[in-house]
Amino acid sequence: MSIIFTIISFIVAISILVAIHEYGHYIVAKKLGVKILRFSIGFGQPLWSKRIGKDKTEFVIASLPFGGYVKMLDKRESAVAENEQHREFTSQSVWKRIAIVAAGPLFNFIFAIVAYWLMFVVGVSGIKPIIGTVDTDSLASQAGLVSGYEIVAINDNKTPIWDVAVKNLIPSVVDRSQAVLKLQDKEGNTVSRTLDFSSTSGEIKVEQLFEQLGFKPWQPAIKPVVGRVLEKSPAEDAGFKAGDTIVAVNNVATPDWIDVVEIVTSKPAEIIQVSILRDGNTKIIQVIPKEVVRNGKTVGQLGLGPKSGSSYPQDMRVTHGYNLFESIPRAFSRTWDFSLLTFKMIGKIFTGEISIKNLSGPVSIAQYAGYSASAGLARFLDFLAIVSISLGILNLLPVPILDGGHLMYYMIEVVRRKPVSEETQEFASRIGIILLFTLMSVALYNDILRVLG
Repeated sequence: MSIIFTIISFIVAISILVAIHEYGHYIVAKKLGVKILRFSIGFGQPLWSKRIGKDKTEFVIASLPFGGYVKMLDKRESAVAENEQHREFTSQSVWKRIAIVAAGPLFNFIFAIVAYWLMFVVGVSGIKPIIGTVDTDSLASQAGLVSGYEIVAINDNKTPIWDVAVKNLIPSVVDRSQAVLKLQDKEGNTVSRTLDFSSTSGEIKVEQLFEQLGFKPWQPAIKPVVGRVLEKSPAEDAGFKAGDTIVAVNNVATPDWIDVVEIVTSKPAEIIQVSILRDGNTKIIQVIPKEVVRNGKTVGQLGLGPKSGSSYPQDMRVTHGYNLFESIPRAFSRTWDFSLLTFKMIGKIFTGEISIKNLSGPVSIAQYAGYSASAGLARFLDFLAIVSISLGILNLLPVPILDGGHLMYYMIEVVRRKPVSEETQEFASRIGIILLFTLMSVALYNDILRVLG
């Protein structure tokens, strides 16, 4: 995937979500009689601007597409004419101000419902959730999961594709509760197995879900044929070439590329013997895998890539969707479930139950945007809905400078019957900036680790 396509996808996605959020503030403020001076998508130098309406509201698209804002008539920022005092923001009742501020996050949730509805109508293509290899002494092994069985439902929710199966597994992982899996073999016989997370302990790492469960999704075999050799890698130094077939590693047969990967990653900085087939002749190459850190674990890496992956059989490809009317309650349910899950995960991050490494920053979001856009409309809509919900929830957190912080001030005002002083708000805003900067720094640090790892 080209970097340009990824960047464009990211800008389009962020611009849509920011526009929806700010439009919520804009339309409610306008309906409640507050004068709007500017509606901006992005910050910095305007690339395009136009004044519209009797109030000459300036609509702007700015050069930095990482946010936006709605500027209202506000006496704290500039002098307000006597005849427009009634249209000034701080002069509105506290309930009107609450409605205006809450409208931004609310519109993010409404957009997510619409996006999910359209996604279900279009239909999402995916792969049937068939269990691959099961690790011994793992949670999956203890539950009795068997390779080759298809997961047809989790906690009575149908799972036609892996995406849906994972989305139905995660809540049980986060809640440390039970997930009842309905499994089906190739003959159509069904059995039930229970993954019990109640006895699990330590950090929950959603990004390493299958590693923690102890099984892998089934995938077609990949022939152990070298497709590429990275420059300045141990493989290049040892003399590997594209087209080499890896027959064995340390005298262990490797009929699948995954077999090669598993042995190499387990031998960082150790001498290994690789048997290859080149031009009909067998050759032994001695090489030392480089040590690299991946997901906090030191593993070996040669710098080889497979020639090509095998495609999934056609009968494993499924399009998951509903009709126009069935999609409506499904969209509401999906939005509610993901919102609730996000709130729980945020809470568990603060308590240390979920790894802070699950936080994603702009680099990861851009990568997901590019991937989902290349995968089709349904995938892109799913991505937009997820980020829109996350944006809505983030803005509802009671952190000064965010919408949730302002809502907190207004609720205090309701109780005290007088507004929070500007001095207090200014001090709290400084704390809010520090908290937000820290959060963004951690997310960006995680992005860098993902790129390097």
